[in-house]
Amino acid sequence: MKVAVLNYTGTVGKTTIAAHLLSPRMNNAPIFAIESINETAEGLGVDVEKMKGNKFRDLFKKIMLEDNAIIDIGASNIEEFMNNMIKFDHSHEEIDFFILPVTAGTKEQKESISMLDSLSAIGIPPNKIRVIFNRVDSNVLEEFPFIIGFCKKEKSFIANTKCAIWENELFDALSVKGLTVDALMKDETDYKSLLKSKTKASEKDRHHWADMFGLKALSKRVKRNLDDVYLELFNK
Repeated sequence: MKVAVLNYTGTVGKTTIAAHLLSPRMNNAPIFAIESINETAEGLGVDVEKMKGNKFRDLFKKIMLEDNAIIDIGASNIEEFMNNMIKFDHSHEEIDFFILPVTAGTKEQKESISMLDSLSAIGIPPNKIRVIFNRVDSNVLEEFPFIIGFCKKEKSFIANTKCAIWENELFDALSVKGLTVDALMKDETDYKSLLKSKTKASEKDRHHWADMFGLKALSKRVKRNLDDVYLELFNK
């Protein structure tokens, strides 16, 4: 499966979606980051191949050689990427799904609608365009009225309200640690035992162990949320 994660607007969680949600559930699919300015999934300890938007031909060749691939297109390169998809006839047919993370801000929703319009305009069918509601506080319908309304009106993309990633401090904390949720869950260190048995360890170590214990406790619920979103994302 080949998936592109994109949006005209920045800071909506494209890299979070690529690294935390998609790659671990796509057999650790390689991530191609089309980005020249902002942070990529590389900062989370994930192997990433960085490319620029003007290297579309090289990207196209690389994803054709992969069974699974994730293309994380940064806002700084999205215009060039879209122009190249138009230039290379039917290139979008080699990408199975176009995933748009959206957040609840009015500006972010309106820019996301522009992105959805652009994808539809180049002939991408509705079934291949999927929205993920990111950083949801409590209610998708109340927090994303512009996206929901646009979907009902145009029917040019899939907006499954069950594809909601709830707001959680874990993602920011893991960004600082340089870890993904998947890597954290696979860490078998018993931090609670370390805290109990290593009472004379340095304050720095003990703070680290306590922090990691708390993050692992948070991660279980987040992983369940991500598992549910992934199933719903490709369910229709």
